[in-house]
Amino acid sequence: MRSVSESADLFRHVSADKSEFYRRIMDVFAAAKRQYRLQLRPDEVLAEAEWSGAPPRIEEVNGALTQLTVWGNLESHPDTARVSSLSDFYRARFLYRLSQGGEAVEAALSLFIQTLQRRAELQTVALEDIANRLRALQTLAGEREPDVAKVHETLRDLVRVFEGLAENAQAFMAGVARSIELQQAESSAVSTYKRQLIDYLERFIGDLVRRSDTIASHILALDPRIDVLLQQVAAREARDAAPGNETDRVEAHTSHWNAWRERWKGLHGWFFRSGHEPSQAELLRARARSAIPQLLGAIAALNERRSGRSDRSADFRILANWFVACQNDGEAHRLARAAFALNPARHFALNTDADADLPATTRWADAPPLKIHPRLREYGEATPRGPMARIRDRAEARARLARELAEEFLQVEAARRRLANGQPTRLSDLGELDGHAFGLFLGLLGEALTEQTDPEASVSRQTGDGLLHIDLTPLAAETRAEISTPHGIFSGRDHLITITPTQDLH
Repeated sequence: MRSVSESADLFRHVSADKSEFYRRIMDVFAAAKRQYRLQLRPDEVLAEAEWSGAPPRIEEVNGALTQLTVWGNLESHPDTARVSSLSDFYRARFLYRLSQGGEAVEAALSLFIQTLQRRAELQTVALEDIANRLRALQTLAGEREPDVAKVHETLRDLVRVFEGLAENAQAFMAGVARSIELQQAESSAVSTYKRQLIDYLERFIGDLVRRSDTIASHILALDPRIDVLLQQVAAREARDAAPGNETDRVEAHTSHWNAWRERWKGLHGWFFRSGHEPSQAELLRARARSAIPQLLGAIAALNERRSGRSDRSADFRILANWFVACQNDGEAHRLARAAFALNPARHFALNTDADADLPATTRWADAPPLKIHPRLREYGEATPRGPMARIRDRAEARARLARELAEEFLQVEAARRRLANGQPTRLSDLGELDGHAFGLFLGLLGEALTEQTDPEASVSRQTGDGLLHIDLTPLAAETRAEISTPHGIFSGRDHLITITPTQDLH
């Protein structure tokens, strides 16, 4: 087994003086490994490598191959296939291939680059695959004698899809708002990306809300029998364990069973609360929703910069250029006094008698000394403080605010129950709406109309919070609807609207 120092030598070519030269060579061997080629000659390396400039001499390639062999990245073997004379036999010719350590280093570097370049994705397809795998697992669990091989295959697919979803969700929650890129982008690119990201998040949030309930119901249905299925799968995996006594077989079975139980617990925690902690699906949904305000904040910063408003960092950069352009120290001092208001200012109020006859342009060094009261030096203020103000009891105000909030919540819920009844309704049949109901109606109508590409087109979409589904169908052009509100009459073309709570669609 390699020691720590010997293993560290495998990475020395990454930071060596000719690191780019070594990496070009190692890329050739990595490509040969992917193409199932066993070994390469130096002239093949010279011909296949993608050199940044003019190709090097064969002697340089031989020297680099020898050094990589010393570090352990490559293995060398005598090349006797091209021997045609005795002198060729005694001449040093080698075939090179990746060593076991070299393969590990290439795999690690490839994974490192893929991780850095990977973009965080919100996988709605993974949610659908998870629901399908759980449905198939539920069907297998319902059989009198489940097929263990099919159960094992379904669980492996479920774990693979779920791990991909969890990794991408973790990367997304680590930082989805591209504020730095947005602040450096053009306005047209920002507008396009803004719309794409908002549509992307709305689609994922809606799919997450819809499928979370379905996935949770499948998990609940599987919970009574899942331990039995995991036991059978663990026993099937334990048959491939290395030979040993009965204790080793029991330990292998227990290890596999605990691993599957831990995976199922992780899947369970993704869609169910753990005590007072929200589920991972809820956290992901909240993070996705918070990405929209972050995006809008970045756009506001971009618009503020483009509109010519004051930017402190930009002002300091301009000021620095002005200082560089100064011809001498005198100009620099005058610029500093003008920029930072360092002109003499004789308005210190603690010693007015001494400054009464001094002009405002008098330097502090040329003026008589000021007499500072000791209290100012000790406490930072010249006069003692007065009595502290009485503490006001705000319990009544808080209670009144709580009552108002509760009353407003009840009014909003009443408006939601009236409008979101799942029944097709003409706008002209809504009659009179109070202030809360009319505000909710305007918000839902605005979300629906933003998706309407043509006045005659029907619209079917989910609200941004994922709680309601709206179907809006325009009626004949001559129809008209009027809705009475506390603020006046709302009128326009009549439509057929259906507002349904999302949970009622499942």
